[in-house]
Amino acid sequence: MTHVWISMLAAATSLIAAETKPLYQNDFAGTAAGKVPSDMLVLDGGFAVREEGDAKFLELPGAPLETYGALYGPTAKENISVTLRCQGTGKGRRFPTSAVGLGGVGGYRLQISPGKKELELFKGEADKASVPFAWPAGEWVWLKLQVRKVKEGEWRVEGKAWKQGAAEPAEWMISYGETEEPKAGRASLWGCPFAETPIRYDDLTVAPLP
Repeated sequence: MTHVWISMLAAATSLIAAETKPLYQNDFAGTAAGKVPSDMLVLDGGFAVREEGDAKFLELPGAPLETYGALYGPTAKENISVTLRCQGTGKGRRFPTSAVGLGGVGGYRLQISPGKKELELFKGEADKASVPFAWPAGEWVWLKLQVRKVKEGEWRVEGKAWKQGAAEPAEWMISYGETEEPKAGRASLWGCPFAETPIRYDDLTVAPLP
């Protein structure tokens, strides 16, 4: 009987692992410096993979001063999460904004806004929620955003951010209730180099919710 339970537990564990296996991952190790991964769609901006020592990352130049973005991963609308880490520096009182998104160009966007000292959640261009956030200039920061269906006609959009090396927050920092069905779209990353310094991105992951 013990062997039966062990087999059942192993099967259940394998099923959970299969369900939560990432749908997309990219650490840019396989992309040549100066290029953009072939599976990414740059909407605008001079994004390119850069190399520093043994590390590779995607970099957005410090000019011009506009908001730029890129799409990646599969098309999805719900029960999906996206994670990445980003890095930027300030100059005087000017700071870059960086964000991760779900649902394509007009979807949800979790954005670090150092000038406001906030972590913000947008739907398209509409600011839906915000919380205080102390941006660690020059440090890598993780961003995580998910959209999950709670029940018929109800969704929950949740986000969090934390400095690399620190523990991931147990609770979501931002939580927004949605009654309008999310639109299907790819994951995204965004940046605006207000400080005229580059913004870096790495370790992109898109995964289904368990």
